[in-house]
Amino acid sequence: MSANRFALYISILSLFTVVIIAFKGFQKDEPTVINKKAIVPPIGFVNAKTIPLPESIDFAGEAVPLNIPDVKERLDKELHINSYWHNNTIFLLKRAHRWFPVIEPILKENGIPEDFKYLALIESGFENVRSYAGAEGFWQIMKGTAKEYGLEVSKDVDERYHPQKATQAACDYLNWAHNKLGSWTLVAASYNRGVRGISNALENQKAEDYYSLMLNEETYRYVFRILAIKQIFSNPNSYGFDIQTEHLYKPYNYAFDTVRNSVDLVDYALAHNMDYKTLKIYNPWLRDEKLRVGRNEFYVFSLPESKK
Repeated sequence: MSANRFALYISILSLFTVVIIAFKGFQKDEPTVINKKAIVPPIGFVNAKTIPLPESIDFAGEAVPLNIPDVKERLDKELHINSYWHNNTIFLLKRAHRWFPVIEPILKENGIPEDFKYLALIESGFENVRSYAGAEGFWQIMKGTAKEYGLEVSKDVDERYHPQKATQAACDYLNWAHNKLGSWTLVAASYNRGVRGISNALENQKAEDYYSLMLNEETYRYVFRILAIKQIFSNPNSYGFDIQTEHLYKPYNYAFDTVRNSVDLVDYALAHNMDYKTLKIYNPWLRDEKLRVGRNEFYVFSLPESKK
């Protein structure tokens, strides 16, 4: 064998040896085996199980007809989606602890069933969001509707982001819709599709209630999403949510200041021993760094209790 052929032979043998060693290395990375049978699941693995449905449930005192197969299945779907959509539902529980105490008294004062607090929750998650259609704030109110119900929407101010005033406007709409439709369940559906849309569907399909209607996908699911969140909130532990009380977001403690003159909001915040960011967190309805106040007008700012 020549020296060149011997060198080639050694190179090929060395390469083959490296491949064998690498292959054995990969074999060591396979899942750990217990008793040669049970494979240890990866971190984050969820042992998903089916969730039993409640024997009965209602929205605003109106019973849900779970004896109707498709109604039962639609609730089943939304209950499973929201039970296993862990990160979303956890933060709904956290934020609700802050904002339910603000919303509930206003609903009660206006004769609106308490279950409508879950409508606001599924609309926005209690975040100041804007939809692709232009609806804004906790109650996802359109600009035209906001003005119709007495909310100011301008360059400086957008009261759709005012938790108390927007809730009052929503209550005014809900009571009006109930006078038209006569059912709180239909009112909830109308918040998604509009009173005219629900009324037309009832007339065209010769139906009398929400659960008998064939609707567009979003409205078809809408009330069931509310029902699912209501059911989970009734007993979070039963649906796999172990939420420690200290992890919930605490309600804000407010002080109030009446502002009767135009102000630079950055300077105003600093004068009250806080930064502009904190002022905006407590007053998300302020939309600019300046606020122009007209003659005979005034605004009430919410401040951290210690900053008045």
